[in-house]
Amino acid sequence: MRFSFIFKTAITSIARNKIRAFLTVLGVIIGVSSVILLTSIGAGLRYMVKDQFQSLGSNLIYVMPGDLFSKNKGFSEDSMRTGMLNSKFKTKDVNALNRLGYPIVKAVPITQIQQKSRYQTNTYSVTVTGTSYSYHLIRNLNCTQGRFFNKAEETGRKKVVVIGSKVKDELFPHTNPIGKEITLGNAKFKIIGVVEKKGGGGLGGPDFDSWVYMPITTTQRVFDNDVINFIIIKVASEKDIPKAQKLIEHTLAKRLSDDDFSVVDQTELLNTVQGILQTMTLGLAGIAAISLVVGGIGIMNIMLVTVTERTKEIGLRKAVGATPKDILIQFLLESALLSSLGGVIGILLGSLGALALNHLFPATPTPLSILIAFFTSFLVGVVFGVFPAKKAAQLSPIEAIRYE
Repeated sequence: MRFSFIFKTAITSIARNKIRAFLTVLGVIIGVSSVILLTSIGAGLRYMVKDQFQSLGSNLIYVMPGDLFSKNKGFSEDSMRTGMLNSKFKTKDVNALNRLGYPIVKAVPITQIQQKSRYQTNTYSVTVTGTSYSYHLIRNLNCTQGRFFNKAEETGRKKVVVIGSKVKDELFPHTNPIGKEITLGNAKFKIIGVVEKKGGGGLGGPDFDSWVYMPITTTQRVFDNDVINFIIIKVASEKDIPKAQKLIEHTLAKRLSDDDFSVVDQTELLNTVQGILQTMTLGLAGIAAISLVVGGIGIMNIMLVTVTERTKEIGLRKAVGATPKDILIQFLLESALLSSLGGVIGILLGSLGALALNHLFPATPTPLSILIAFFTSFLVGVVFGVFPAKKAAQLSPIEAIRYE
């Protein structure tokens, strides 16, 4: 029997029961659209993270407390959290790094404290970031209003702050904040600048727009906190990073043990974060793919019912010359067409959902995810259609014709 005839027969059978066909593939539609949507979100998040790293400065080295990498070089979040709480960095470490000279351009300390900021009746939780006046230069921070604090204000321990864009929106929605005073803890600080929007805050990451910057000398005096959480170092050029890392490690090893610090460049941090996001995306896509299995079971159940309903038809077709192979191919084809139809609809819905999220972040469906989703939906139809197709092919023509 010609394949074209079998194909037309399968199409006719599906078209005859449109509502049943739609309900049959609903699980596949949900599964495929979920996979497309989640992988698109994951790709968008990875793009956002990469863009944020690039916008925060280049040729940077981070000196983090604790041993961030396990023996097999895998990133350890527990080590990072523990290290941040038990940092042993001191001002003298930063001074020692700044004395190294080329290829190190500048080393700046970072100390952070969570505080509630207040202005009149408005309150907002912020990350108070104590640092050096050079911070905005190595992190490419620009002020949309006012300016960053200078060396004299750092040396003089002045109570001045530069606020993030979100802090400005929450505390001063309709007011120019420059020159105003906000309360942090029990102290008042004069606002001298507002930093441009930097983004962040996703997946538990830092929300840079909720940071409040002040001289680290002021942080140490007002909040009685001389702990330095981490150090950021600007290197002359990207090719100088390996040399700078060795110099930093050698310098810090004079006072600290190997387990007290980790020296990583921006590329390593980015790759680590990208790896975490990739694993998370694959995990979520795997969970969503369970719907495809459920959809496949639904297709198998309906196809088994269809075989029973069409038993007499199968008997008549066999009586006029259709072989068991023809029947097998027809039912397998019907199953594959149903699941492929569900895959196409799922891809369209998932892609539209991803595009609708583009105003939040660049969630764009990738060609590879679309191809994999369609192939998987087709495979689900074939795999779960085998049993009903074999059952139909094995029916006895005489018994099938007599079936009521």
